[in-house]
Amino acid sequence: MAIREIPLMIGGKKIRSETDTWQDVLNPATQEVVARVPMSTPAEVDRAIENAAEAFKSWRKTPLTNRMRIMFKFQQLLGENVVDIAKLITEEHGKTLPDAEGEVGRAIEGIENACSITQLQLGEMANNAASGIDVYTLQQPLGVGVGITAFNFPVMLASWMFPISIACGNTFVLKPSEQDPSATMMLVDLAHKAGIPAGVLNVIHGGPDVASRLCEHKKTKAVSFIGSTNVGTKIYDMAGKNGKRAQCMMGAKNHCVIMDDAHKGRAINDIVGSAYGAAGQRCMANPVTILVGEARSWMPEIIEKSKTMVIDSGTNRDADLGPVISPQAKARILSLINSGIKQGATLVVDGRNCKVDGYEKGNFVGPTMFTNVTTDMDIYTQEIFGPCLIMLEVETLDEAITIINANPNGNGTSIFTASGFNARKFENEIDIGQIGINVPIPVPVGYFSFTGSRGSKLGDLGPNGKQAVQFWTQTKSVTARWFEPDHIENERIETTISLK
Repeated sequence: MAIREIPLMIGGKKIRSETDTWQDVLNPATQEVVARVPMSTPAEVDRAIENAAEAFKSWRKTPLTNRMRIMFKFQQLLGENVVDIAKLITEEHGKTLPDAEGEVGRAIEGIENACSITQLQLGEMANNAASGIDVYTLQQPLGVGVGITAFNFPVMLASWMFPISIACGNTFVLKPSEQDPSATMMLVDLAHKAGIPAGVLNVIHGGPDVASRLCEHKKTKAVSFIGSTNVGTKIYDMAGKNGKRAQCMMGAKNHCVIMDDAHKGRAINDIVGSAYGAAGQRCMANPVTILVGEARSWMPEIIEKSKTMVIDSGTNRDADLGPVISPQAKARILSLINSGIKQGATLVVDGRNCKVDGYEKGNFVGPTMFTNVTTDMDIYTQEIFGPCLIMLEVETLDEAITIINANPNGNGTSIFTASGFNARKFENEIDIGQIGINVPIPVPVGYFSFTGSRGSKLGDLGPNGKQAVQFWTQTKSVTARWFEPDHIENERIETTISLK
């Protein structure tokens, strides 16, 4: 199999990097090298930014309707290429093909939000706010935007960033994850086929040094990041010190509450699927389930359901989960599982010695489940980012709410119940940005904003929905008065700021 060489995209052209440093991109199921990605040079990063800055001069003046039509075409092209782009995701990330196709579907939602730009990027106006005076606002683009994405959703995360930013009239430099860049590059190719002009969308590759240069360059104006907490905090601080806007969606420790009046079969299926799907490599996964009251008696069935999950290469459409992204990720997951045992939790489902026929070198970790967990254990306090489900048990919903609100993260939480009272109490008292009611992974549809909160988010405005337009634009207020041609001048000099 030929090994792909990942190009840069600068000024509308694919360019081979001049770097001396290239990184292998591995298939997580086989450890085969499928691509090589360059670590861009500082000069290449600067060139991408300069191209974006130059393109901004004309792109910002492009009519809203023209930008909207490009997004409609982009959405159509992505819809026509779901199967091919999903294959690239599975090959480099490891998630199952149905899961990868689902990711592309969520990416399309992000682009669909950008298709609404003619409605979203509207200002406000007050006619005759004072005598003969109109006041109105303009939502204008910022300039060069930056996107830095994590490995776990190489297409969806990029689609939450550059389409809406570009639709608002900005230009963009994207840095995909170096672990699985091929699907992102195909997405960028489709964007150019849809009609995005040269220089409006640029792509560079690399690690922390490249991310730092993007955040520090004087011509970049706003940074969107989705990834780990440590990196997100550094990026947010760097962007702030250099006078840029930043939105950083970061780590999580999501909780799912199961009440004893919930639909039992559906609740069990959903909590297991949300914990182990994508091998747990989702910031919105469900790594903690809290059984309330009589629901604690469901524990044996949850354990047995966890043991039925099919582990295989992501190319097997019947698989429930594939490998984790890398040997390093697997080693970290196993280390945390071992710490749970040492700290006294009960390992009731053990996925540490997972073997898949034909894929002996794969980074497989099977579904793993702990009971008798306390909230001071490492498996609770740290984000495992693997197929590990932690079970807590409490008497009341109030106790569950107290546990969740005490956790520093705020990405998402869910409750399974048939009681409207319980659901309403939960949504009003829980201090988490995104809530699911009988929904295990409460990521809202693309025309609503992603609203993770507290330790899971830095910055006031999240991706998607109306907040994304606010993030990628600046408001300019205009106060205007027009005089009649035969207007008689008032000889008195006005020294007040009042408008009458």
